[in-house]
Amino acid sequence: MPLKSLQLSYALAAFVTLVSLLMAGRVNGGEIKIDGRTFTLPAGFTIERVAGPPLIEHPIVADFDETGRLYVAEAAVTSDNIQKQLELKPHRVVRFDAAGRDGIFSKVSVFSDHMMFPEGVLALSGSVYVGAPPSILKLTDTHNTGVADQRLDWFNGKSLTGCGNDIHGPYAGPDGWIYWCKGAFAKQTYERPGKKPFVTRAAHIFRARPDGTGIEPVMTGGMDNPVHVVFTAGGERIFTCTFLQNPAGGRRDGLIHAIYGGVYGKQHDVIDDHPRTGPDLMPVLSHLGPAACCGLVRYESGSFGAEYRDNLFATCFNLHKVTRHILTPDGATFTSHDEDFLTCDDIDFHPTDVLEDADGSLIVLDTGGWYHLCCPTSKLGKADVSGAIYRITGNKQHKTLDPRGLEMDWPHLSSDELVKLVDAGPAKRKRAIESLAAMGEAALPVLAATIGGPDKTAPPTMRLGAVWAATRIDNGRARAAVRSALGDGDETVRQAAIHSASVWRDHDAIPALLKILQAGVPHNRRA
Repeated sequence: MPLKSLQLSYALAAFVTLVSLLMAGRVNGGEIKIDGRTFTLPAGFTIERVAGPPLIEHPIVADFDETGRLYVAEAAVTSDNIQKQLELKPHRVVRFDAAGRDGIFSKVSVFSDHMMFPEGVLALSGSVYVGAPPSILKLTDTHNTGVADQRLDWFNGKSLTGCGNDIHGPYAGPDGWIYWCKGAFAKQTYERPGKKPFVTRAAHIFRARPDGTGIEPVMTGGMDNPVHVVFTAGGERIFTCTFLQNPAGGRRDGLIHAIYGGVYGKQHDVIDDHPRTGPDLMPVLSHLGPAACCGLVRYESGSFGAEYRDNLFATCFNLHKVTRHILTPDGATFTSHDEDFLTCDDIDFHPTDVLEDADGSLIVLDTGGWYHLCCPTSKLGKADVSGAIYRITGNKQHKTLDPRGLEMDWPHLSSDELVKLVDAGPAKRKRAIESLAAMGEAALPVLAATIGGPDKTAPPTMRLGAVWAATRIDNGRARAAVRSALGDGDETVRQAAIHSASVWRDHDAIPALLKILQAGVPHNRRA
């Protein structure tokens, strides 16, 4: 074929591809129009709507289970007062079957209805935990019918203010504990066997073991609303929150690195009775202005490119965008380079959650225009403006045939096979760690050898996963295996081991911890 004809043929093919992508609402980078909205992404990324009306109208928060099913908390559009909502419980959780090869969610069913305003969804160990104030509910489909037939009050805070900030979460920690946030300044009392009750009005991050025991505060604050907690590879907690300071100079909401026991947020009488080591409150990681930042995810895979691994992505409800946060260690904490990742020109685009799918794409939930409760910059509720679910993909992503390991015989994998998978993609890594922990004592020889083998030939990511798996096992040999990681050559592995010693109050770790305190790097010394 002559050169000019070949060039024309390529140009025509490129034009046809571009037109088809535009018609489908997908195109690489720049400005992308979907349903009359203009989205802006960095070059090399695409966005498409993967679920919307009539399948779902007003999604709020979501989580994937190990099979790829997506559980989504959906709001019933209502302005009823809190007592009326307690009577009706009009909200629900729906379940989407795993997306097809095109990434679209096409089949949905009601998993559980008749609940209070849902403020968090966590799929964990065969159940779905939903923050539905004043409780965190544990929903289980015991007969595999697609409907939760068992509903338990996993936690009850016994207070309800009606401003959508009573409970956020829960969230799964890498240590096997369940974390959640208290925002409203309502008084709550936590009974602690063998100790005085913990009585507080302040905002907090709390945690408890999966069986609900061992409740303790992790962070105390005067902010109005800590929302979403994520964890670094070494177990550090980063969370979004609103009113971390009184509005001034364009500042109000943002991200905070939650040091265990730290007191944060604005000065308020709710924190007066809580101990702190100095007169000043702990610092803010990133100021985002009147963003009403809510959803947060740590991007674990390398699908977008190595420069995106361990970045944070946050949804900004008021600012109609998703922001990217690149963390850099700075002394005993981090600094954050912040930039817009996804923006939208529609004032009714209100992103509330963001999560990573197994293939490395990002799922973004837009709740629509209905919400205005206690939100000073969203005073006009628009019940007729529906939300949607979007998927962001990068052109560097490589297709993985089975990113969740659905073709693997998980119940029959040996501990040797499982420990190799903690060095796989995020979905397989998470399931492998859970499976090793479920094996209990039988997994300890392999975990101990991986963590502290004579040559430490296992890669750092595998040693890290083994530390987190051993942390979830209640056994003295598990504590000993983790203690050996306190001398690991990798800072992140040491950080996880320090965190593990902390949650177990491992007295035998003190000699190794003292060595780190004297000669460790700043993050390890602070931990």
